[in-house]
Amino acid sequence: MSLTFSGNRALVLGGTCELALALAHSMIESDLFPLLTYRDDRGLNAIREALRSFNGKYETCYLKFGDRDSLDSIFSHIGDDLNFLVDFAQGNYESLIAGADEDSVYSYFMENISFRAEILKRVGRAMLKKRKGRLVFISSVAAARPNPGQGFYAAAKLASEALYRNMGLELGERGVTTVILRPGYIEAGRGRIYLQKQDRKILDMTPIKRAITGEEIAQTILFLLSDSAAGINATEISMDGGLTSGK
Repeated sequence: MSLTFSGNRALVLGGTCELALALAHSMIESDLFPLLTYRDDRGLNAIREALRSFNGKYETCYLKFGDRDSLDSIFSHIGDDLNFLVDFAQGNYESLIAGADEDSVYSYFMENISFRAEILKRVGRAMLKKRKGRLVFISSVAAARPNPGQGFYAAAKLASEALYRNMGLELGERGVTTVILRPGYIEAGRGRIYLQKQDRKILDMTPIKRAITGEEIAQTILFLLSDSAAGINATEISMDGGLTSGK
């Protein structure tokens, strides 16, 4: 299938993670222009190293969740020239509910929900001026089936899903649509580290008996950004090999 796209400029939040970098490769090869966010020099260097053969075909933007000045700086640079948003960004605070640190919980939700809402407001307004835009939020099956200690992570994912779903409901008739992707066990980034610590039975719970690859995630997101997926709006799609389909 040959994919077509309505526009080419894509803001990628959490642009330093392995999945975002795999997506950036696929975007560039499809003549899209990713703007990848980073929060420190280590992340910036990771982007430059991963995309060293694509100089001039992408940009980087500093963004620290919770820092409004960094958000202002991005939109001063981008203006209204934005067609797509792909959101990988997510803090990883794991704790049993009864043992959680109150200040850490407050900061976690402020950064991952309240600040995300500010980003979506800015993105939505920019896209409305063109009456066209597509937003993809990378959630997790943990939103539906968290492990012990993932309560805050799951809550933040579910709240963020609600923001994206409602943007699709509110702005769909004006050309701005949204979709949520819920990956399961992934052979990439933190997912790979987690799987390496588990025995084989964790993947045997999945009907396809394997993890999802980073390349599969990247190609799926690319499809969801394309004109071919324009009718998919304000909903979530699970990409977990069937993990959440049964008991």
